[in-house]
Amino acid sequence: MPITITMPRLSDTMQEGTLVSWRVKVGDTVKSGDVLGDVETDKATMELQTFDDGTVASLAVAEGQTVPVGALILVLAGKGESVEEAAKAAQQEGSTSSDSGNKAEAAEGGSATAVAAPPQAPAAAEPGGRLKVSPLARKIAEQQGVELQNLSGTGPGGRIVKRDVLAAAPGSAPGIAPGSASGSAAAPAPGSSAPAPSVRPAAGLKAQTIPVSSMRKTIARRLVESKTSIPHFTVTTRVAMDALLALRQTLNQQLESQGVKLSVNDFLVRAAALACVQHPAVNSSWSDQGIVQHGTVNLGVAVNLPAEKGGGLVVPVVRDSQNKGLRSISEEVRALAEKARTRGLSVQDMAEGTFTLSNLGMFAVDHFEAIINPPQAAILAVGAAQAKPVVRDGQLAVGQEMTCTLSADHRVVDGATAAQYLQTLKSMLESPAALLV
Repeated sequence: MPITITMPRLSDTMQEGTLVSWRVKVGDTVKSGDVLGDVETDKATMELQTFDDGTVASLAVAEGQTVPVGALILVLAGKGESVEEAAKAAQQEGSTSSDSGNKAEAAEGGSATAVAAPPQAPAAAEPGGRLKVSPLARKIAEQQGVELQNLSGTGPGGRIVKRDVLAAAPGSAPGIAPGSASGSAAAPAPGSSAPAPSVRPAAGLKAQTIPVSSMRKTIARRLVESKTSIPHFTVTTRVAMDALLALRQTLNQQLESQGVKLSVNDFLVRAAALACVQHPAVNSSWSDQGIVQHGTVNLGVAVNLPAEKGGGLVVPVVRDSQNKGLRSISEEVRALAEKARTRGLSVQDMAEGTFTLSNLGMFAVDHFEAIINPPQAAILAVGAAQAKPVVRDGQLAVGQEMTCTLSADHRVVDGATAAQYLQTLKSMLESPAALLV
């Protein structure tokens, strides 16, 4: 009997998932615990594991395709069963009409030859007027600049599929594109005025609508909820960074032989967590039952995702950060950031945060205000340490200064409390020896 694997429910709010990439191909042998691919949910990109042994008989979903929870995505051939028999049996047993369309699209990408399809009517529209287009075809169309409305679909029910887009892509059809170097403009008729030169867009710009991933939709929804439902206020202070930068340089020289390199962000995480211990109101959450003060500082560090991972921000959490030293914080933050940008974070990696640090200093940003990550009550926004004219001991000098801005939920944190938190943070960063103990 073939073993069918369906789109799992990887979070409590997940309704559909996007197959980001396959890590196996038809004919590969897998065993329980092996990773089959990467699935993007509404919260994170996660690894898809198998709990069965077998041979991959069919990949029912193409990379980049979004399917509902419970939809067939992969078929395994069991022990003693041929790949062809398993794929055929699974297709006969449980495929729906939509699954058939998905499988046709997946199979299309592996076809060695293509047969020209007879001309058909324009692509059929789904209820509501949307064109019937496979996710892979839509992605290719955006990359190639193909207008889907002008295409005729050759897939099931008039669905536009990959071959339709490739056939219409620039360079696939005879003729000269308007404005191309090989084309020549027609001369104006005698006695007529020359046409006005057209204004062309700047090179490199292209009008397009970029599809939004499930995770980015969730990020957008939560940010709107935060900004519209939480009474934000911000408090800013300037921090002299000369002593900290000197200490960091000394420590990195001493630890270089051990392969350790501390970043300014590591010191910020440590100081922000210790300041939360002294001001527990900042490390709190609002609830209908009352203000919840947390017994530990689970500090989230905002990480920017690359475009191939859907873009946007994710916030992995350093648990019990108030009890961790600089080296431990450095190793954990680096590991979480690398995981976020490559394999993707799990829901657990981002759960139970109590306070967040957002640092844009690496982009030379001087000052910004961050949006609170609910249900937390505060977030710290940090700019770059920059050389500026400063007054030290009554004398004008050049010093390294950095801005720190706390965004706080006014239902939980009062203005004086926010100011006291920043005062403590400033003191720790300007006298950084205390961060070593």
